[in-house]
Amino acid sequence: MSMRWTEEQYTEYLRKNNKMPGQGLILTPVKKSKYNANRVRVDGILFDSQLEADYYSDLKLQLKMGTIRGFCRQPEFVLQEGLGDIRPITYRPDFIVFHNDGTAEIVDTKGFETQEFKRTKKLFRAKFPRLELKVEG
Repeated sequence: MSMRWTEEQYTEYLRKNNKMPGQGLILTPVKKSKYNANRVRVDGILFDSQLEADYYSDLKLQLKMGTIRGFCRQPEFVLQEGLGDIRPITYRPDFIVFHNDGTAEIVDTKGFETQEFKRTKKLFRAKFPRLELKVEG
């Protein structure tokens, strides 16, 4: 059974949930990034850094020009399966880019590589050796 809302009902839902009433966008205070990167909003999407937002804008341009087949934001990869009460270890890079030749490239935008990311990168390369992981920064 599907539920249909009128425009007024939808606007009221958005207003109550601090989203966007009719004309403008209500932004709730955003917690500062742990690496002091400035969060940026592009196309209604909140990016963790200007670097990530710029990369997204570049991918949109490449897609429009036909130099790439497509891209996806924040795909999730399971690096280690969970067991019982232990949750799986997952990794969410910033983008996966699909090239015209049929290959895919995983891209993470970073100002610098932390020790935690270096470990994650090793786990990713061990589990997915055929996927290229590129760090942009």
